[in-house]
Amino acid sequence: MNSKTLHRGLLAATITASALFFGQQTMAQGIDSTVKKIGKKGEQVGNKTASVAVKGAMKVTDKTYKGKEGPDGQTVYIDRKDRKYYVDGKGKKVYLKPSQIRDKEEQ
Repeated sequence: MNSKTLHRGLLAATITASALFFGQQTMAQGIDSTVKKIGKKGEQVGNKTASVAVKGAMKVTDKTYKGKEGPDGQTVYIDRKDRKYYVDGKGKKVYLKPSQIRDKEEQ
C-alpha cells in the first residue's frame, strides 16, 4: 500500500467516525425531549389511575361520609378508626380535621 491510499483511508475513517458521533448526539437529544414529553403525560395518567383505583377501593372498604364534603368539594371517607379523609389527585389519602369538613351544598 502506498502512503496516498493509506492517507485517504484514514481521512475517510475519520469523517465516518465524526459523522456517526455527531449523528448519535443529535439523535440522543431528540430522544431526551421525547422522553420528557412522554414522561410528563405518563405521570399524569399514572396519577389519575392511582386516584381512581384508590377511590374505588375506598368505596368498598370504607364508608362515605353522607352529606359532607372536603375543603374543595371532595368526597369524604371514614376509615375503620373513624378518621375522615379524601383522596387527592395522586391517589393519596389526605386526613381532615373536623374544621375542614363541611356540609354538602344542595344543587
